[in-house]
Amino acid sequence: MKNYLKKLTLVTLSVLAIGCSSDDVEVTQDNPADVSALEPENEISDFVWKAMNNWYFWQSSVNSLADTRDDDREAYVNYLNGFSSPESLFNSLKFGADDFSWYIDDIDTQLNAFRGITTSYGIEISTLVRYNDGIYAIVAYTVPGSPAADAGISRGDLIYKVDGEVMNDSNYRIINKLFQQQTISLGLGTIENGAFTAKPEDVTISSIQLSENPVHYSSVIEEAGKKIGYLVYNGFRGTYHSELNAVFGEFKAAGIDELILDLRYNGGGSVLTSALLGSMIDGSQPALQSNAIFADLRYNEKRNPENGLEFPFFDEVYLYDKITGSYLEGQEEPMNRLDNLSRLIVLTTSRTASASELIINGLRGVGMEVVTVGDKTTGKNEASITLVDAPDTNPEEAWTDVENRNPGHNVGLQPIVSRTFNGQGQSNYGDGFPPDVEFLEYSNLEGIKPFGDPNDQQLRTALNYITGLSAKSAALDSGTAAFKVATPQERPFQKEMYILPGELTPFKNLK
Repeated sequence: MKNYLKKLTLVTLSVLAIGCSSDDVEVTQDNPADVSALEPENEISDFVWKAMNNWYFWQSSVNSLADTRDDDREAYVNYLNGFSSPESLFNSLKFGADDFSWYIDDIDTQLNAFRGITTSYGIEISTLVRYNDGIYAIVAYTVPGSPAADAGISRGDLIYKVDGEVMNDSNYRIINKLFQQQTISLGLGTIENGAFTAKPEDVTISSIQLSENPVHYSSVIEEAGKKIGYLVYNGFRGTYHSELNAVFGEFKAAGIDELILDLRYNGGGSVLTSALLGSMIDGSQPALQSNAIFADLRYNEKRNPENGLEFPFFDEVYLYDKITGSYLEGQEEPMNRLDNLSRLIVLTTSRTASASELIINGLRGVGMEVVTVGDKTTGKNEASITLVDAPDTNPEEAWTDVENRNPGHNVGLQPIVSRTFNGQGQSNYGDGFPPDVEFLEYSNLEGIKPFGDPNDQQLRTALNYITGLSAKSAALDSGTAAFKVATPQERPFQKEMYILPGELTPFKNLK
């Protein structure tokens, strides 16, 4: 067995969240022995503390997570019961620099979101801008077959009105109603020849449950004698590995010379999926070899002796059920790997985060030239896992055993548990990757075209870079320059990098 496989199996180490009795115990000075039998008033709080104590990346830096905290049972119980809610306890345990750990009210909702299943309108907003005297939300894209797409809303449309109220400098946060209510009315328009033109009628849509394929668009663009593969990829989801592999099969059959990976709206997702995508892009790396590392995840001091989990490059694609997320054993696909690319072009915005940034860092770590075109990325070099309260399971499976979790509640945690490094030990992108070629998408509202249109100004900037033409933005001459006002609220868990329960099951078969 390869050395990295020994490290991979260590991920099955788990949180043992001890179950709690609901029986009341009277403790008096005359009966001090009963202190050891005390239980917290809220068993969820006990789970929260134990899970964070075992897994949290910054455990040693948070005084309240010290291993001695629960040595005195009575003091421990009083400590837990001193918080107004388990969520307030969780928030108190977060390290000051941690902006990405989540308290989960409903595990099933989160896991569905990780698989691409959400209740939404199917509309993605890139940013809010001011143009002339108006405030507008830019539609980045709509999900095919969604209420938004069926209503005729498309990429590049501008939302200027929500539920009959025109957005302005003081009320523009009404755009967040997209994430807060089941039905919404939107006023839309476009910029033409420098002037905003509203569509004649507002559009009313209602949210539904959607399963979004993150492999949103792909094509082969032929320009200046080159075949350029172009892929819009909007989320690293393990349930769509086959669709991703199929696109690379098309690229391979077409004999592409260059690849543009559009991660403008990709906030991240599965670490394993990122490693598989990296393996498809750089097929020159030997598969399953400990000397070809795509990503090295390093945990806190107490997680395991080697304190790490290494992801190699792969030559097989692991498949997962789209509804349950379960590993489909025996249904692996041969991976379509490109072995002739010397560089990768990545389109970025400030929304490009976590597993998307892992692609950039991981491929640079093995010597591939990765050129970023766009805006500075988010800066998230940490990964999380889903922790559940499973007191009756084997300690080695507690954190993955979602089906056998405590039936008394549906709370879970998504804490940061590791930091990511590439094969050269580099992890210096906590503030984001600055662009190699700067282009701010919102700087040219008329330049936002359908995906794959070579006149889309950010894509055009990348194409010009490849063909050696000037990459200067056309926004300077367009007269439609806009200024960013704010980033709208995002869907929960949109900027995550994680390892899902059961996702590493395939590694048990690698011997």
